Amino acid sequence: MKLSCCSVFCCSGTVSPYAKGMLDARISQDQIGSVYDRLSSIYDIWGNLAESRARHRAIELAEIEDGQRIVEVAVGTGLAFNEIVKRNPNGRNTGIDLSAGMLEKAKNRLKKLSGVHYDLTIGTAFDLPVETGCADLLVNNYMFDLIPYDDMDRVLAEFRRVLKSGGRLILVNMTVGESLPSRLYDFVYRLSPKTMGGCRGVRLADKLKQHGFTVEVREYHQQMLFPSEVILAHKAR
Repeated sequence: MKLSCCSVFCCSGTVSPYAKGMLDARISQDQIGSVYDRLSSIYDIWGNLAESRARHRAIELAEIEDGQRIVEVAVGTGLAFNEIVKRNPNGRNTGIDLSAGMLEKAKNRLKKLSGVHYDLTIGTAFDLPVETGCADLLVNNYMFDLIPYDDMDRVLAEFRRVLKSGGRLILVNMTVGESLPSRLYDFVYRLSPKTMGGCRGVRLADKLKQHGFTVEVREYHQQMLFPSEVILAHKAR
């Protein structure tokens, strides 16, 4: 049993993530779907203004090859998934999200493509509706910043289950700002988590290593002062 003392786990000697400047999630997981249903009509504005550079870099790092089996978890309105499907038209592309409103936006976006293969489905990252060891690539954008720190292990275990041996993982998260102005968003989160859509800054590289992933790239990006991390990792063979 771990006892918390001054933000340090005393029994294990492990430094708490909160001692490293990370906040924990303050919106319960059963509320996330409804929060993003309400945000779905305006999310693309924010996604293009504050997240587009990190998202485009993630697609570059993914090095998608046509014919792959690709899963995107937390597909949102399909801003990244649209690009994935265009690069993998003959492969199998699966997009999963908790929010019916966000998925409806994604479906409308993907209708503009022809001669491509994809499916979009409601689901949770804690129990992915995908077979074990199937995915060459798993992509996840701006979701772990909504997940309680103690629940991240369950999600990463599920990601490992879905990926093939040697499969690649691309993560984009809101992260802890590296400049004083970029900490504005965490300040807003402390006042009103729902104003931030439930997102707060996280760092995932250490968690990934604990779950047997090899982290190849971790980059910091900032757009409209909004701090993001882009991570490329792979599941050990």
